[in-house]
Amino acid sequence: AQLYRCRWQIELFFKWIKQHLRIKQFYGTTENAVKTQIWIAISVYVLVAIVKKRLNTETSLYTILQILSLTLFEKTNLDQLLKNTEMQMITHHNNNQLNLFN
Repeated sequence: AQLYRCRWQIELFFKWIKQHLRIKQFYGTTENAVKTQIWIAISVYVLVAIVKKRLNTETSLYTILQILSLTLFEKTNLDQLLKNTEMQMITHHNNNQLNLFN
C-alpha cells in the first residue's frame, strides 16, 4: 500500500507539472535532462509569479505566460503589455455582452 501511495504522489506531481509548468514532453531521456527541464520550468513559473505580484496585476499566470511567449523578443515594458492586454480583454468582454435595454 505504501508503494502505491508513493507512485500516486509521483503521478500527481507530473499532473501538476503538465498543468502549471507547460511541459508537454521531455526533450531528454536521462535523469539529468528531465531534472534540468523541470527546474527550468519551475524557475520560469516562480519568476512569472514574482512579476505578477510586483506589478500587482489581476492577470492570470497563464495569460502572462502567453503574453511573454508572444512578445519574447520585443523591447516593450511588461507593465504596459499587461495593461494593454487587460484593456483589450475588458473591451472584448464588453463587446460580447448583449444589452437588455438600449
